[in-house]
Amino acid sequence: MISEAVIKRLPRYYRLIKQLADGGVDRVSSTKIADVLSITASQVRQDLCNFGGFGQQGYGYDVQKLKNELAAILGLDKQYDLIIVGAGNIGRALAGYKGFKDDGFYVKALFDIEPRCSSINGIKVYDMKELAEYLERHVVDIAVIATQKDSAKSVADALIAGGVKSIWNFAPVELEVPEGITVESISMSESLYLLSYRNKNNNN
Repeated sequence: MISEAVIKRLPRYYRLIKQLADGGVDRVSSTKIADVLSITASQVRQDLCNFGGFGQQGYGYDVQKLKNELAAILGLDKQYDLIIVGAGNIGRALAGYKGFKDDGFYVKALFDIEPRCSSINGIKVYDMKELAEYLERHVVDIAVIATQKDSAKSVADALIAGGVKSIWNFAPVELEVPEGITVESISMSESLYLLSYRNKNNNN
């Protein structure tokens, strides 16, 4: 069983290795990875050994090979179809983010309780009343909740009822979901709180 702490570090490894690959770097040591991510080299080696290691002593890691291995581990070697519920500032920003396609995430539709336009960045905007019918006709791998917190629970319930198993939640509220449903919540406030804490303690 891979620990949750190791799993949470995998995206950081992938992001760094992808950056190195895009920059034309051929190989990298565990020490270099550790320095950038502010962990120890032994931690890097232990984490990657959970999935096979991929490195050679005295050589380090082949960057392109490690990128491909990490992509496969993270499931980034396939395409995912997304929808976004909430076409406000956050929903619009997510719909316009070009980096999703690079990793195989494709936003197929947006939904809003009061659509103000027919499309955003070429993506069709539907009325929330059409959500259930859309979910009946389309496979949705991941649904993004970008609504106000008062609406998030009912939106999550509707998504789950429509067969969605994975939810990316940007609403500032904790969602309670049935077993078998995965929720990843993004809290911008929590990040600011941590920055505030570190700023306070670094300046003391």
